[in-house]
Amino acid sequence: MTDIAPRPPLASVALLSSAALAAEILLSRLFAVVHWHHFAYMIISLALLGFGASGTFLALAHRRLLRHFAASYLLNVAAFSLLVVASPVLARALPFRAEALLWDPWQPLWLLSLFVVLSLPFFCAANAIGLALVAFRKRAGRVYGADLAGAGLGGVVVLALLYVIWPEEALRVIAAIGLLAALVGALELRARPAAWAGAAAIGLVMVIAIPAALLRFEPGPYKGLSQALLIDDTRVVLERSSPLGLISVIESPRVPLRSAPGLSLASTSEPPPQLGVFTDGDDPHAITAASDDEARLAFLAETTSALAYRIATPRRVLVVGAGGGMEVLRAGRLGAKRVDAVELNRQVVRLLREDFREYTGGLVADPRVHLHVGDVRGFLAANDRRYDLIQMSPIGAGGAGGLAGLNEDYLHTVEAFRLYLRSLDSGGFLSITRPAQVPPRDSLKLVATIIAALESAGVTDAADRLLMVRGWQTATLLVKNGRVSAQDVQRLREFCDALSFDVVWFPGIRPEEANLYNQLSEPWYFAGVQALLGPGRDDFVARYPFDIRPATDERPYFQNFFRWPMLLEAWRSKDRGGMALLEAGYLLLVGTLVLALLTGLTLILLPLALFAPLARTDPRLRWRVLAYFTAIGLAFLFVEIAFLQKVMQLVHHPTIALALVLGTFLLAAGAGSAWSSRVPEAGGRRALVGAVLGIVLLGTSFSLAFDALIAALGTWPAAAQAMIAALLLAPLAFCMGIPFPLALRGLDEPLVPWAWGINGCASVVSAALATMLAVEFGFRLVLALALALYVGILAVFPRGVGRAGQPGFDRPVP
Repeated sequence: MTDIAPRPPLASVALLSSAALAAEILLSRLFAVVHWHHFAYMIISLALLGFGASGTFLALAHRRLLRHFAASYLLNVAAFSLLVVASPVLARALPFRAEALLWDPWQPLWLLSLFVVLSLPFFCAANAIGLALVAFRKRAGRVYGADLAGAGLGGVVVLALLYVIWPEEALRVIAAIGLLAALVGALELRARPAAWAGAAAIGLVMVIAIPAALLRFEPGPYKGLSQALLIDDTRVVLERSSPLGLISVIESPRVPLRSAPGLSLASTSEPPPQLGVFTDGDDPHAITAASDDEARLAFLAETTSALAYRIATPRRVLVVGAGGGMEVLRAGRLGAKRVDAVELNRQVVRLLREDFREYTGGLVADPRVHLHVGDVRGFLAANDRRYDLIQMSPIGAGGAGGLAGLNEDYLHTVEAFRLYLRSLDSGGFLSITRPAQVPPRDSLKLVATIIAALESAGVTDAADRLLMVRGWQTATLLVKNGRVSAQDVQRLREFCDALSFDVVWFPGIRPEEANLYNQLSEPWYFAGVQALLGPGRDDFVARYPFDIRPATDERPYFQNFFRWPMLLEAWRSKDRGGMALLEAGYLLLVGTLVLALLTGLTLILLPLALFAPLARTDPRLRWRVLAYFTAIGLAFLFVEIAFLQKVMQLVHHPTIALALVLGTFLLAAGAGSAWSSRVPEAGGRRALVGAVLGIVLLGTSFSLAFDALIAALGTWPAAAQAMIAALLLAPLAFCMGIPFPLALRGLDEPLVPWAWGINGCASVVSAALATMLAVEFGFRLVLALALALYVGILAVFPRGVGRAGQPGFDRPVP
């Protein structure tokens, strides 16, 4: 006997799925503040193995739960609602320190505890959705459609919500949506709705009553903001939050802040008072106070970033990344007549325009300054302005590589540099300042990428267009739109001699002219640039200990330098600080993938050992189910991730791109899933062939045509670009929503929860695997593999091998 209702709780499933995906996005944002971006990625990815654990649990317990379906379903929904707030609070209380993983033997245990605690709400949500799929498997298309559509709406809503409320308050909203899902479910299932309304009200009061301080997520103790706040009297004066990050502004009256990246050791000037600005507790930059004392602003001409202003007198300057306004201030003080500054984060722009307008002396209110919110590639594509100088704001020393290595960076790719160079007037300069590292990797990857950009534009004399200098902290590369002149070289020599900077490259440089002031044991920078400009470039790049291959839009990982041979070398020299050379972001990605594979394999195999009815099913059918649901679990996210990168290049904003892709793919896939319910069981295979054909044709066509589309729509309004992208991707996503329910509805009861768990485990693996493949080979390969997996499911469609009622199959639960 069961108490299954005549209709599935579709509205409740949609609300629950909406809350679950919103929680996933929100937790990744919260833990990016506490740890670093890729620790957050690792933690949340593995926490989502709660979906795989749910499949195992349901495979073992679904028969008991189905006897009390309404109660089981609603209790899991209610548990999600409370745990989605409680588990992050408990996780924050655990003594896990990401930075101590390499030396503290207890940290792996605390990391495992963190995974378990954070997986609890997702386990409960997956239990409820999976139970609905088992109970209504003949209508799996409608249930899965509600699941996908709800998730799509949840992703869009939470991204919009994070612009208007703080993340900890968004946790309360998500919990409230979960409680609403329980109440709606009670109404749909006719399971004592009055009692559940009372329980939901009590739960809501409990969530509201949680003190805000308990939900507050602070940066970890090793982050730059936490270290700065250890200085006496240092305090946070303002904070802003958005999906792009938590912005914190600090002041330190006792120990004044002094930020001037790349400042010469020969400089005697002292900058004016400054405020420190941190994003997610790290990536520091400064807001400089207004000063009428020219001596206090002399430092602006005494950093490597000032090189372009000493060689020429740029009148029209474009600043890429306004940040705290340092480059805007430099341009104004060193003679620019018009400064266009482009900043992606609206919260940072607000600091300069509103919050600290008086502090900066109206820096961006100067009629020469034009501050734009957006992505610089979109800005340049939408207008035909030409500049004497395009200045890319320097990042803090040591800010490249490491945990930032797997951040997609579309500002430092071959395609981006080609666009910048096209936007220069004849004789104009592109200036890029990066941290000086030993051994060099960031700067050499920059040079390799610039050379590739020049050659792709038909330039054959790259060596005659480059100038490069190095200080103790930064290195600056200038790329001229034309050949470097003798006068340019003379002014560069004078700049370096006056400020004790080292010349790295100019046309005709001799080896003895490099490495004079900030001496290294070998002239690595000069030798590296010389090799990259010589005939043996490819061999040099292949043999170099770090990955300095040019970054492209297909492989937009400019700050990733990891190569496997370096792992062994770093380990051998660990007693001499060798581990600092490793790119931790890539290793975390590998660790995430390995843990996900091992845990997923355990969760998939466990029901076979413990649940006799499943073990008695036809082995051929089990292998088909395993292959089929693994393939679509991997392929769905592969396609989604690959097109997210394409859409990012079209709309030029990460939040808009993520919302657009999540919303389009999940809502359209949900519609496809719901449509599959209309397909007669006898026509299932034909429908699958049609869906796969649509996926392959549309996916291939869009992949080949998207770059041309990006170019054609470059000057269109952002709303029109987003609408066209959504309309193009929706048919592809519609087809992608069909394979899962088509197969699930034809399975006998013991296989349904197992298939649900397989799909969940594969989805977790796919995110890490897609990123690793993109780092090594590019997103085209990720998409090609996805399409190949979709073709492959035609061979393993779990029909025609065994039938209900034959030996080895249990009869379905009535």
